[in-house]
Amino acid sequence: MELNATTMQHPQTCLEITMEVHQVVPPPHKSTIHKLKSRLKETFFPDDPLRQFKGQPTRKKWILAAQYIFPILQWGPNYSFKLFKSDIVAGLTIASLAIPQGISYAKLASLQPIVGLYSSFVPPLVYAVLGSSRDLAVGPVSIASLILGSMLRQEVSPANDPVLFLQLAFTTTFFAGFFQASLGFLRLGFIIDFLSKATLIGFMAGAAIIVSLQQLKSLLGITHFTKQMGLVPVLSSVFHNTKEWSWQTILMGFCFLVFLLVARHVSMRRPNLFWISAGAPLVSVILSTLVVFAFKAEHHGISIIGKLQQGLNPPSWNMLQFHGSHLGLSIKAGLVTGIISLTEGIAVGRTFAALKNYKVDGNKEMMAIGLMNMVGSSTSCYVTTGAFSRSAVNHNAGAKTAVSNIVMSITVMVTLLFLMPLFQYTPNVVLGAIIVSAVVGLIDIPAAYQIWKIDKFDFIVMLCAFFGVIFISVQDGLAIAVGISIFKILLQITRPKTVMLGNIPGTDIYRNLHHYKESMKIPGFLILSVEAPINFANSTYLNERILRWVEDYEAEEDLKKQSSLRFVILEMSAVSAIDTSGVSLIKELKKAMEKKGVELVLVNPLGEVMEKLQKSDEAGDFMGPDSLFLTVGEAVTTLSSTIKGQSSNHVV
Repeated sequence: MELNATTMQHPQTCLEITMEVHQVVPPPHKSTIHKLKSRLKETFFPDDPLRQFKGQPTRKKWILAAQYIFPILQWGPNYSFKLFKSDIVAGLTIASLAIPQGISYAKLASLQPIVGLYSSFVPPLVYAVLGSSRDLAVGPVSIASLILGSMLRQEVSPANDPVLFLQLAFTTTFFAGFFQASLGFLRLGFIIDFLSKATLIGFMAGAAIIVSLQQLKSLLGITHFTKQMGLVPVLSSVFHNTKEWSWQTILMGFCFLVFLLVARHVSMRRPNLFWISAGAPLVSVILSTLVVFAFKAEHHGISIIGKLQQGLNPPSWNMLQFHGSHLGLSIKAGLVTGIISLTEGIAVGRTFAALKNYKVDGNKEMMAIGLMNMVGSSTSCYVTTGAFSRSAVNHNAGAKTAVSNIVMSITVMVTLLFLMPLFQYTPNVVLGAIIVSAVVGLIDIPAAYQIWKIDKFDFIVMLCAFFGVIFISVQDGLAIAVGISIFKILLQITRPKTVMLGNIPGTDIYRNLHHYKESMKIPGFLILSVEAPINFANSTYLNERILRWVEDYEAEEDLKKQSSLRFVILEMSAVSAIDTSGVSLIKELKKAMEKKGVELVLVNPLGEVMEKLQKSDEAGDFMGPDSLFLTVGEAVTTLSSTIKGQSSNHVV
C-alpha cells in the first residue's frame, strides 16, 4: 500500500479511513454438562493425570497405575550401583543430622526424646515408596513440633499426665495425616495456597524466635519455666528465675551454640563444605556427652537426657483416641500441624525439584506425607514432613533418589537397637543449642525486605503473622495472617480496578490515561476498562463507580465547554467471568446511559461473558452491531463516523 505525504502527516485519519471492523463472534455452543466437566477438570485435575493412559493397552495401563501410586516402581527397575554410592553417602550424612535433631525436636514437642528417633525411622521408609521427590529428607521439624506441643499443653500437662499427652500426640499425628491424605486424594491442594509467601515468612520468623526463647530453659539451666509460649511470659520467667541460672550450663551452651552457628555460616558461604554444618550437631552431641561423662557434670548443675529405652518402634494404634473430651483438641491440632507441615514439605520438594529440573506432583506428595503420618501414628511416631535443613544437606550430599531416606532410616534403626545407651549423658543444653542453630535459618530478612519493596499490604500481613506468633500464640498468629490475606483477596474482588483509557497519538492503541501521559481523551467518548470478573460481590460497586466516572466526565466537559458525552465504552478483555448480578449490572447501566442520552458500548467480552450476555439479551438491546466491538479502536472509528454522518445530515 502506498502512503502519500498527507497520509503520513495524519496517521489517525488514515486509520479511520482504512480500518476494517471485525465482527464479534459468539463462542461455539457447549452443553452445560460439558462446561461443568471442563470446570471440574481444571479445578481438581489441572495436571490431567489420566492423559498417560490414553491409547495404552490394558497391561500397560495397570503398570502405569502402579507406578503412579508407587513412584518407586518408576525409578526402581533402573536403579544402579552408581546411584547407590551417591545415595549411601547422602543417607549417612543426613542420618548424622537426623539423630540429634530427632531427639531435640521431640523435646520441643514435650515428648520423650526416643519418640523423635522413632519418627526418623518409619516415616522415611513409607515416603521412599510413595513420595515423588528425590531430594526430600523426611523427619520431625521444629515448627510442627512447636505447634503440636504448645496446642496440646493448653489442656494436658506432659509432666503430670505423660501417657495421655503421648496418646494425644499420636492421635493428633493420625488426624494430621488424614487431613493431608484427604487433600491429596480429593485434589484439594489449592487450599494450602491460602498460606501466602508473606504469611509463611512472618510465621516462620515468629516461630523461630519463640522456639529459640523456649530453649532458654535449657541454655540457662532453669528448672521452673513457664509453660506459655508468648514473648512476655517467657522473658518474665527467665528474669524471675535468675537464681536458677547455672554458669556451667551457660558456658557449655554458649560454646556449642557458637560452634554450630560458625559451622552453619561456613556451609552457607561455601556450599561444597555442606558436611561441616551437617556433621556439627552430631559432633556437638558426642563431645558434650564425653565431657559430661568424664567430669560427671550432671552433679554440677548440667541436666542430662537420662536413660533411653532401646529397641524399634512399638505399635501405638491402641493408643489412638477417637472419643472422649480431648477429641476436638486432637482434631484441631492435627489440622493446624498437618497444613503447616504439608506446606513446608511441598515447598521444600518443589524448590529442589526446580534446581534439578524435574517435577514433583503436589497431590502425590500430599497423599505420601499423609499416609506416612497415618502409619507413623500407629508406630509411635509424631508429625513428620520434609525438613528444609535436612533436605538441603541431602541435596548437597549428592542424593540421586529416595534411597537416601532408606539409608538414613536404617542408620537410625541401628542407633535404636544398639547405640541408645551412649545418649544417656547427653546434656539438654546441647539439644537446645542444636534447635536454636537450626531455626535461625527460618528468619529470612532479605525476603522480608523484598516484600516491603514490592507490596506494602503483604508486608503488613507478614508483620501480623510475626507479631501474632510472638505476642499471642503460634496458631492465633497464623490464623490472623491468613484472615488478613483472605480479607485482601475479598477487597480485590469487591473493589475491582477500573481505569479510563485514552488514545496514544498516531496509533490505534488505547491505554490508561494516568499511566501513559501521552495518551489523549477522545471527545464525546468515555472509555473505561474493568480489570476483574464481574459478580454479585462487586456489581453494586462497579455500578456506582462507572456512574461516578460519567458524572466526573460531564462536569469536566461543562467547565471546558466541550462537546457532550455520546458514548461510554466498556473494555472487557480482563473480565474473565460474569454472573447473573453482573449481567443485571450491564442492563442497568444501559438504561441509566439511555436516560442521559448516552450509548453504552461493549468491547471484546470473552467467551463465557459473551455467552451469558447473549442469552440474557432477549430484546437485542446491547448485543447489536453498534453496541459490540472487537477492539476499542474499531469502536471509536465506527462510532466517530456515525457522529459525523449524523452531523452532516443535521447541517443539510
